[in-house]
Amino acid sequence: MTGPGVLWKVEGAGNDFVLGTGTWADRLTNDAALVVRLCSRRRGIGADGTLALHPHGEDRVRLVYHNRDGGRAVFCANGTRCAALAANRLLGMAADLTVVTDSADVPAFVRPDGVILDLMAPTAPPRDVQLTVHGETWRGCVLTIGVPHLIVITDDPAAVDLAAVAPDLRHHRDLGPEGANVSFVGHPEGGGLMVRTWERGVEAETLCCGSAILAAAFVELERSGCKEISCVPSSGDTLTVARNKTTGLTLTGPARLVAEVRPDPEWIRRT
Repeated sequence: MTGPGVLWKVEGAGNDFVLGTGTWADRLTNDAALVVRLCSRRRGIGADGTLALHPHGEDRVRLVYHNRDGGRAVFCANGTRCAALAANRLLGMAADLTVVTDSADVPAFVRPDGVILDLMAPTAPPRDVQLTVHGETWRGCVLTIGVPHLIVITDDPAAVDLAAVAPDLRHHRDLGPEGANVSFVGHPEGGGLMVRTWERGVEAETLCCGSAILAAAFVELERSGCKEISCVPSSGDTLTVARNKTTGLTLTGPARLVAEVRPDPEWIRRT
């Protein structure tokens, strides 16, 4: 366990976060400018976003998630898995608990080999789209799992120049004013899915976007009729998505506590 008001660096399948408890959780919840400073890769701690944990009893924790641009997002699957691990390991909460997100109450199960989430499957079917950027047309589908995702099936995701293509797809007018996360998905010879994601709010490729893994896997599960699929994001870690009779889907993957972080008070006070 840890005392109140501690910051931690955590990561789930390469998706990294600054996590706060106690007074730090209050600050991360309410201070978007502080979130931006902490998440800076060059002048801060460096992270894709922040996680603020507010415990309620022994088996229920409120999670407030901000992207590294300071914007509050309703859901982050890897962040939710990291929050469950931290609640159990740092706050002494139950290994089977509920993480309350802005999107939904998510049952979570902390196990020695990873963290499992029970999640609702999308209520609306994927919507087929055909989007043109820089004279090239990309065919894919759009669906919402917590946040909106554009899934593009391609022969070789590793060959796609994400920095050149994804930002314009992410902001494409046909995806609405908020845009969507953009994932290029392939089927490697060994089976499963390879997934590369350009994440909104981060505005860059992340090593793993958990909700994108869920979205890509859901499309494949619907297409193939199979019950489980393994997904490998850019980090090289493996996550598993399976059908669940209770909620619809489960997501299983690694989550890790990296280090306790104690920022210099003088650095925090600088404007």
